[in-house]
Amino acid sequence: MSEPETFDFKAWLQDRRAIAEVALEDALGAYKGKVPSHLYDSMEYSLLAGGKRLRPLLAIAAAEAVGGRAEGLVMDFACAVEFVHTYSLIHDDLPSMDDDDLRRGRPTNHKVFGEATAVLAGDALLTEAFALLSQGTEAVRVRLVGMLTQAAGSLGMVGGQADDVRVPWPKSLEFLEELHLRKTGALIAVACAGGARAAGAGDMQVAAMQDYGYHLGLAFQICDDLMDLAGDPKKMGKTKGTDARKGKTTFPALLGNEASLRRARAEAGVAKAAVEPLLPASVALLRIADWAVERDH
Repeated sequence: MSEPETFDFKAWLQDRRAIAEVALEDALGAYKGKVPSHLYDSMEYSLLAGGKRLRPLLAIAAAEAVGGRAEGLVMDFACAVEFVHTYSLIHDDLPSMDDDDLRRGRPTNHKVFGEATAVLAGDALLTEAFALLSQGTEAVRVRLVGMLTQAAGSLGMVGGQADDVRVPWPKSLEFLEELHLRKTGALIAVACAGGARAAGAGDMQVAAMQDYGYHLGLAFQICDDLMDLAGDPKKMGKTKGTDARKGKTTFPALLGNEASLRRARAEAGVAKAAVEPLLPASVALLRIADWAVERDH
Protein backbone atom coordinates (compact mmCIF):
# COMPACT_ATOMS: atom_id res chain seq x y z
CA MET A 1 0.00 0.00 0.00
CA SER A 2 1.34 3.46 -0.88
CA GLU A 3 1.71 6.50 1.35
CA PRO A 4 -1.07 9.10 1.35
CA GLU A 5 -0.10 12.03 -0.86
CA THR A 6 -1.81 14.60 1.36
CA PHE A 7 -0.06 13.78 4.65
CA ASP A 8 1.33 16.99 6.20
CA PHE A 9 4.16 15.76 8.41
CA LYS A 10 5.04 19.25 9.69
CA ALA A 11 1.47 19.82 10.85
CA TRP A 12 1.34 16.34 12.39
CA LEU A 13 4.56 17.03 14.33
CA GLN A 14 3.32 20.38 15.57
CA ASP A 15 -0.02 19.01 16.72
CA ARG A 16 1.28 15.84 18.39
CA ARG A 17 4.17 17.65 20.04
CA ALA A 18 1.73 20.14 21.54
CA ILE A 19 -0.38 17.27 22.87
CA ALA A 20 2.73 15.70 24.41
CA GLU A 21 3.82 18.97 26.03
CA VAL A 22 0.43 19.48 27.68
CA ALA A 23 0.38 15.88 28.90
CA LEU A 24 3.88 16.21 30.38
CA GLU A 25 2.98 19.47 32.11
CA ASP A 26 -0.12 17.87 33.59
CA ALA A 27 1.70 14.73 34.70
CA LEU A 28 4.46 16.66 36.43
CA GLY A 29 2.09 19.31 37.76
CA ALA A 30 0.41 16.70 39.93
CA TYR A 31 3.50 16.85 42.18
CA LYS A 32 3.70 20.63 42.53
CA GLY A 33 3.32 21.72 46.13
CA LYS A 34 3.52 18.11 47.33
CA VAL A 35 7.29 17.58 47.07
CA PRO A 36 10.21 19.79 48.14
CA SER A 37 10.17 22.87 45.92
CA HIS A 38 13.82 22.67 44.88
CA LEU A 39 13.31 19.04 43.83
CA TYR A 40 10.22 19.93 41.81
CA ASP A 41 12.03 22.87 40.18
CA SER A 42 14.89 20.60 39.18
CA MET A 43 12.51 18.01 37.71
CA GLU A 44 10.59 20.70 35.85
CA TYR A 45 13.77 22.36 34.56
CA SER A 46 14.76 19.28 32.60
CA LEU A 47 11.42 17.64 31.81
CA LEU A 48 9.82 20.78 30.39
CA ALA A 49 12.91 22.04 28.57
CA GLY A 50 11.42 21.21 25.19
CA GLY A 51 13.55 19.22 22.79
CA LYS A 52 12.53 16.89 19.99
CA ARG A 53 10.13 14.79 22.10
CA LEU A 54 11.05 11.89 19.84
CA ARG A 55 9.96 9.14 22.20
CA PRO A 56 6.47 10.46 23.00
CA LEU A 57 5.97 11.20 19.31
CA LEU A 58 6.96 7.64 18.46
CA ALA A 59 4.54 6.24 21.04
CA ILE A 60 1.76 8.35 19.55
CA ALA A 61 2.66 7.47 15.96
CA ALA A 62 2.83 3.76 16.79
CA ALA A 63 -0.55 3.92 18.53
CA GLU A 64 -2.10 5.69 15.56
CA ALA A 65 -0.58 3.16 13.16
CA VAL A 66 -2.65 0.42 14.82
CA GLY A 67 -5.84 2.44 15.15
CA GLY A 68 -5.27 4.18 18.48
CA ARG A 69 -5.27 7.84 19.47
CA ALA A 70 -3.13 10.25 21.49
CA GLU A 71 -5.17 9.99 24.67
CA GLY A 72 -5.65 7.98 27.86
CA LEU A 73 -3.31 5.05 28.32
CA VAL A 74 -1.32 5.92 25.19
CA MET A 75 -0.42 9.31 26.65
CA ASP A 76 0.32 7.85 30.09
CA PHE A 77 2.82 5.56 28.41
CA ALA A 78 4.24 8.33 26.22
CA CYS A 79 4.80 10.52 29.28
CA ALA A 80 6.31 7.66 31.28
CA VAL A 81 8.87 7.03 28.53
CA GLU A 82 9.78 10.73 28.44
CA PHE A 83 10.12 10.79 32.23
CA VAL A 84 12.62 7.93 31.95
CA HIS A 85 14.45 9.57 29.05
CA THR A 86 14.75 12.87 30.94
CA TYR A 87 16.10 11.16 34.06
CA SER A 88 18.73 9.48 31.87
CA LEU A 89 19.81 12.83 30.42
CA ILE A 90 20.16 14.41 33.87
CA HIS A 91 22.32 11.54 35.08
CA ASP A 92 24.24 11.29 31.80
CA ASP A 93 25.34 14.93 32.15
CA LEU A 94 26.72 14.49 35.69
CA PRO A 95 30.46 14.97 36.34
CA SER A 96 30.80 11.27 37.16
CA MET A 97 29.33 10.37 33.76
CA ASP A 98 29.76 12.60 30.66
CA ASP A 99 30.40 15.81 32.64
CA ASP A 100 28.53 18.08 30.25
CA ASP A 101 27.82 21.77 30.80
CA LEU A 102 25.07 22.30 28.22
CA ARG A 103 21.87 20.49 27.35
CA ARG A 104 19.37 21.88 24.82
CA GLY A 105 21.19 25.21 24.84
CA ARG A 106 20.96 25.68 28.61
CA PRO A 107 23.20 24.82 31.56
CA THR A 108 22.80 21.18 32.56
CA ASN A 109 20.68 20.37 35.58
CA HIS A 110 23.55 19.88 38.01
CA LYS A 111 25.07 23.21 36.99
CA VAL A 112 21.88 24.96 38.10
CA PHE A 113 20.69 22.88 41.05
CA GLY A 114 23.85 21.10 42.22
CA GLU A 115 24.84 17.47 41.85
CA ALA A 116 22.83 16.11 44.78
CA THR A 117 19.54 17.65 43.68
CA ALA A 118 20.16 16.65 40.05
CA VAL A 119 20.69 13.04 41.09
CA LEU A 120 17.51 13.11 43.14
CA ALA A 121 15.52 14.76 40.35
CA GLY A 122 16.58 11.97 38.03
CA ASP A 123 15.69 9.37 40.67
CA ALA A 124 12.28 10.98 41.12
CA LEU A 125 11.48 11.12 37.40
CA LEU A 126 12.43 7.46 36.98
CA THR A 127 10.27 6.38 39.91
CA GLU A 128 7.29 8.57 39.02
CA ALA A 129 7.32 7.19 35.47
CA PHE A 130 6.19 3.85 36.84
CA ALA A 131 3.75 5.48 39.26
CA LEU A 132 2.14 7.23 36.29
CA LEU A 133 2.03 4.07 34.22
CA SER A 134 0.58 1.92 37.00
CA GLN A 135 -2.31 4.27 37.91
CA GLY A 136 -5.28 2.85 36.08
CA THR A 137 -7.49 -0.20 35.82
CA GLU A 138 -6.45 -1.54 32.41
CA ALA A 139 -4.81 -4.96 32.76
CA VAL A 140 -2.31 -4.13 30.01
CA ARG A 141 -0.66 -1.54 32.28
CA VAL A 142 1.17 -4.38 34.07
CA ARG A 143 2.58 -5.53 30.74
CA LEU A 144 3.61 -1.99 29.82
CA VAL A 145 5.41 -1.60 33.16
CA GLY A 146 7.35 -4.78 32.40
CA MET A 147 8.25 -3.59 28.89
CA LEU A 148 9.49 -0.22 30.10
CA THR A 149 11.38 -1.78 33.01
CA GLN A 150 13.31 -4.10 30.71
CA ALA A 151 14.10 -1.33 28.23
CA ALA A 152 15.26 1.10 30.93
CA GLY A 153 17.18 -1.30 33.18
CA SER A 154 20.38 -3.30 33.08
CA LEU A 155 19.27 -5.29 30.04
CA GLY A 156 18.63 -2.06 28.16
CA MET A 157 19.52 1.59 28.67
CA VAL A 158 21.38 1.28 31.97
CA GLY A 159 23.40 -1.63 30.60
CA GLY A 160 24.31 0.50 27.61
CA GLN A 161 25.28 3.36 29.89
CA ALA A 162 27.49 0.98 31.85
CA ASP A 163 29.33 0.15 28.63
CA ASP A 164 29.51 3.86 27.85
CA VAL A 165 31.58 4.58 30.97
CA ARG A 166 34.09 1.82 30.27
CA VAL A 167 37.68 3.01 29.90
CA PRO A 168 39.03 2.54 27.34
CA TRP A 169 36.31 1.85 24.79
CA PRO A 170 36.97 -1.17 22.56
CA LYS A 171 37.50 0.00 18.97
CA SER A 172 35.02 -2.51 17.65
CA LEU A 173 31.96 -2.02 15.46
CA GLU A 174 30.25 -4.95 17.21
CA PHE A 175 30.77 -3.31 20.62
CA LEU A 176 29.55 0.05 19.35
CA GLU A 177 26.39 -1.39 17.82
CA GLU A 178 25.58 -3.39 20.95
CA LEU A 179 26.19 -0.38 23.20
CA HIS A 180 23.86 1.89 21.25
CA LEU A 181 21.19 -0.75 20.75
CA ARG A 182 20.95 -0.77 24.53
CA LYS A 183 21.70 2.83 25.45
CA THR A 184 19.66 4.52 22.70
CA GLY A 185 17.77 1.82 20.83
CA ALA A 186 16.06 0.12 23.77
CA LEU A 187 14.08 3.16 24.88
CA ILE A 188 13.21 4.17 21.31
CA ALA A 189 12.07 0.63 20.56
CA VAL A 190 9.90 0.39 23.66
CA ALA A 191 8.33 3.77 22.88
CA CYS A 192 7.13 2.26 19.60
CA ALA A 193 6.20 -1.18 20.90
CA GLY A 194 4.56 0.16 24.05
CA GLY A 195 2.61 2.82 22.18
CA ALA A 196 1.17 0.12 19.96
CA ARG A 197 0.49 -2.20 22.91
CA ALA A 198 -1.26 0.60 24.80
CA ALA A 199 -3.51 1.10 21.76
CA GLY A 200 -4.53 -2.56 21.75
CA ALA A 201 -2.15 -3.98 19.13
CA GLY A 202 -1.52 -7.71 18.89
CA ASP A 203 1.82 -9.45 19.22
CA MET A 204 2.74 -9.30 15.52
CA GLN A 205 2.15 -5.58 15.30
CA VAL A 206 4.04 -4.95 18.54
CA ALA A 207 6.98 -7.01 17.23
CA ALA A 208 7.01 -4.95 14.02
CA MET A 209 7.12 -1.75 16.07
CA GLN A 210 9.95 -3.13 18.19
CA ASP A 211 11.92 -3.94 15.04
CA TYR A 212 11.23 -0.50 13.62
CA GLY A 213 12.39 1.15 16.85
CA TYR A 214 15.69 -0.70 17.14
CA HIS A 215 16.72 0.11 13.58
CA LEU A 216 15.54 3.70 13.94
CA GLY A 217 17.53 4.02 17.17
CA LEU A 218 20.72 2.90 15.46
CA ALA A 219 20.15 5.28 12.54
CA PHE A 220 19.48 8.10 15.00
CA GLN A 221 22.68 7.41 16.94
CA ILE A 222 24.86 7.25 13.83
CA CYS A 223 23.56 10.66 12.80
CA ASP A 224 24.21 11.98 16.30
CA ASP A 225 27.81 10.82 15.93
CA LEU A 226 28.07 12.65 12.61
CA MET A 227 26.60 15.84 14.05
CA ASP A 228 29.00 15.67 16.99
CA LEU A 229 31.75 16.15 14.40
CA ALA A 230 30.21 18.65 12.04
CA GLY A 231 26.92 19.90 13.49
CA ASP A 232 26.02 23.47 14.43
CA PRO A 233 26.39 23.82 18.22
CA LYS A 234 23.65 26.49 18.30
CA LYS A 235 21.14 24.16 16.65
CA MET A 236 22.26 21.15 18.68
CA GLY A 237 22.20 23.07 21.96
CA LYS A 238 25.47 21.52 23.08
CA THR A 239 29.20 21.59 22.36
CA LYS A 240 30.36 19.53 19.40
CA GLY A 241 33.38 17.22 19.34
CA THR A 242 32.81 15.92 22.87
CA ASP A 243 33.02 12.24 21.91
CA ALA A 244 36.46 12.61 20.33
CA ARG A 245 37.78 14.59 23.30
CA LYS A 246 36.62 11.84 25.65
CA GLY A 247 38.24 9.11 23.57
CA LYS A 248 34.96 7.45 22.64
CA THR A 249 34.65 5.26 19.59
CA THR A 250 32.11 6.54 17.07
CA PHE A 251 30.64 5.26 13.83
CA PRO A 252 32.47 7.90 11.74
CA ALA A 253 35.75 7.00 13.43
CA LEU A 254 35.30 3.35 12.47
CA LEU A 255 33.51 3.66 9.12
CA GLY A 256 34.20 7.17 7.87
CA ASN A 257 31.61 9.90 7.40
CA GLU A 258 30.16 8.84 4.05
CA ALA A 259 29.90 5.16 4.96
CA SER A 260 28.31 6.11 8.29
CA LEU A 261 25.63 8.15 6.53
CA ARG A 262 24.96 5.27 4.14
CA ARG A 263 24.63 2.94 7.12
CA ALA A 264 22.22 5.33 8.86
CA ARG A 265 20.05 5.54 5.75
CA ALA A 266 20.11 1.77 5.38
CA GLU A 267 18.99 1.31 9.00
CA ALA A 268 16.20 3.81 8.47
CA GLY A 269 15.16 1.86 5.39
CA VAL A 270 14.93 -1.37 7.36
CA ALA A 271 12.90 0.44 10.02
CA LYS A 272 10.45 1.73 7.43
CA ALA A 273 10.07 -1.70 5.86
CA ALA A 274 8.94 -3.10 9.23
CA VAL A 275 5.89 -0.82 9.38
CA GLU A 276 5.09 -0.29 5.70
CA PRO A 277 2.46 -3.08 5.81
CA LEU A 278 0.45 -0.81 8.12
CA LEU A 279 0.21 2.02 5.59
CA PRO A 280 -1.48 4.44 5.31
CA ALA A 281 -1.87 4.54 9.10
CA SER A 282 1.91 4.22 9.67
CA VAL A 283 2.91 7.15 7.44
CA ALA A 284 4.06 9.26 10.41
CA LEU A 285 6.50 6.51 11.41
CA LEU A 286 7.94 6.52 7.89
CA ARG A 287 8.37 10.28 7.91
CA ILE A 288 10.04 10.16 11.35
CA ALA A 289 12.56 7.64 9.98
CA ASP A 290 13.35 9.97 7.07
CA TRP A 291 13.73 12.93 9.43
CA ALA A 292 16.02 10.98 11.76
CA VAL A 293 18.74 10.72 9.12
CA GLU A 294 18.23 14.05 7.34
CA ARG A 295 18.00 16.34 10.39
CA ASP A 296 20.60 18.95 11.32
CA HIS A 297 20.15 18.87 15.09
